[in-house]
Amino acid sequence: MPWTTTTDVTEFDAAARDFLRSRPVHHTVQLTVCARLRQQGPGAFGDGAPEFGWWTGAHGAVTGALVRTPPHHLLLTELPTRALAPLVDLYAAADPALPGVAGPVATAEAFGAAWQRATRARPTVARGERLYRLGELAPPPPARGQGGRVAGPDDRALLVEWWTRFAQVIGEPQPYRADRAVDDRLGYGGVSLWEDGGRPVSLAGATRQVAGTVRIGPVFTPEPSRGRGYASQVTSLVRRRALDAGAREVLLFTDLANSTSNALYQRLGFRPVGDFRTMRLAP
Repeated sequence: MPWTTTTDVTEFDAAARDFLRSRPVHHTVQLTVCARLRQQGPGAFGDGAPEFGWWTGAHGAVTGALVRTPPHHLLLTELPTRALAPLVDLYAAADPALPGVAGPVATAEAFGAAWQRATRARPTVARGERLYRLGELAPPPPARGQGGRVAGPDDRALLVEWWTRFAQVIGEPQPYRADRAVDDRLGYGGVSLWEDGGRPVSLAGATRQVAGTVRIGPVFTPEPSRGRGYASQVTSLVRRRALDAGAREVLLFTDLANSTSNALYQRLGFRPVGDFRTMRLAP
C-alpha cells in the first residue's frame, strides 16, 4: 500500500492517532510535536509547512508514520521493511536536500542506506540517543541550592538564551525558534528552574501530557554551574510534578555519548527503553 501524506495535522490525527497512541512511549516525539502544532499552529517549529504521512498495511491498519517540521529532520516511527523504499523515493524526488532523518536505530540506519543508494549521498551518524522511562521513583541526592520553582513570564529572556544554547549543543538546525518553544512551555507551566544564591542555575522542561505520558527535556545547566547536582534536583522536581499531575509514564532522552547524564538518570530511577539515531543526509 502507498504512503499517504498531508500538511494538515488534523487529517494526520484522524488517520494515525490510534497507531501512535498504541505505543505512546515509543512514539513520544511524534505525539508531542503534533500536540504543540495543534496549540501554536503550523509555524510552531519553523516557517516551512509541517509534513505528515502514514503507511497503511495490507489489512488496512496504519503500521508506520512520519512527521517533519522544516527545517528539522524527518521523524520516523519504526517502519515495516517494505515501507522504506517508497518513502525514500518520495523524498528523493520531492526534497533531495532533506537534511536528516531520526528514529529507532534500525529504521534510521535502513533509511540512510536506502537514501545513499537512491541519491549517492553519504549519510553519517549525527547523534545517538537512548529513551528512558521512569521505573521506581528513586530519591534525589541531598539538595544543593535554595530550591526549585515553575518558571514564569519574567524568566522569558533567560529561558530563550538557555534554550538557544542547548539547541546549539545538540546541533539543532538553524534558525532555531527558541522563542516559540519557550512561549509554548510558559503557556502551561512546562519549565522549572533550580535556584542557588537567589539566581537560577539549572532548568528542566516538560512536554504536555499526551496519552498519559510526559517527556522531560531539555535539561540544561550553564557551564559555570555544572558538577554541583543542580540537574539532578531540577529533574527530580519535574518528574514529581508530572506524576502528581497524573502522568502514567515519565520519559526522557539522553545523548549516548554523555556517560555522565546516562548514569545520572539511572540513579534517579529511569530505565532504558530503546536507542534512537539521527542520521545526517549529506548532499
